This record gives sequence, C-alpha cells and structure tokens, in this order.
Amino acid sequence: MKARTSQRGMTLIEIIFVVALIAVVMGVVASNLGERADKAKANATRVEIQNVVNTLDLYKLEVGRYPTQSEGLQALITAPQGAARWNGPYWKKKEIPTDAWGTEFRYIVPGKNGAPFEVISLGADGQDGGEGVNREISSTDPI
Repeated sequence: MKARTSQRGMTLIEIIFVVALIAVVMGVVASNLGERADKAKANATRVEIQNVVNTLDLYKLEVGRYPTQSEGLQALITAPQGAARWNGPYWKKKEIPTDAWGTEFRYIVPGKNGAPFEVISLGADGQDGGEGVNREISSTDPI
C-alpha cells in the first residue's frame, strides 16, 4: 500500500492577496524612485544653469558685455553683430543649452534683484509657475 502524502496548494484568494501586496510594494518603490529622479533632474538643472552663468561671465570678459535680450544664449554659439571681440563659440555644444527635461533655458535681461541677466528653467512641466519639481529654477535663486 502506498502512503498518501498531503499536498496543500494556495487558494485563489491567497494568490490574489500576494499579487496585490506585491503591487502595493512596487507602487511605493516606483513612487520613491520617481521622486528621487525628479529631484536629481532639478539638481542637474541647477548645475547646468551655473555652467551657463559661468559661460556668460567668460563671454562678458572677452566681449565686454553680456548678450542682449535679442541676442540671447545663441550669442554663446554664434557671433552676434557688433561683438568685435567675440572669441567663441563659448558653448561646446552646437545647440542652445537645455535643462534636464530637454527644454531650452530662458535668458532674460535684466534679471531680477538687480542681476544683469537671469537664466531660467521652467521645471519638469515646462510651464510658468508650479510647485515642487514643476517650480521654475533661476540663476538668481539663492543656492
């Protein structure tokens, strides 16, 4: 005679519960990773803005002035009319600098708080205003 061994499987309810629990854990993990990725992009954008500011300072050192509003950041790549001492290109890439979300920076002359200019990223949503990662990041913001 063969001895019967009892095998117990999982019920459908138990399987659904385990799958739901895994989904909740994955949702929490994905949410935390998404927030960290957005914060990392905001920090990378702050660094890139500082790189643009440093490049604008070099431009002023050589040309004697910052680019005008109409010349914009394009003046870092191609010589604007009347910039006799232009010794560029000052930006290594052939395109106007962008933030971590791929949006071109805004260049405003004059900047706020008495700054000669302002370099702005519109944040994650690419729109004016917003909060959190959608908030604008400016070269005139305190570090």
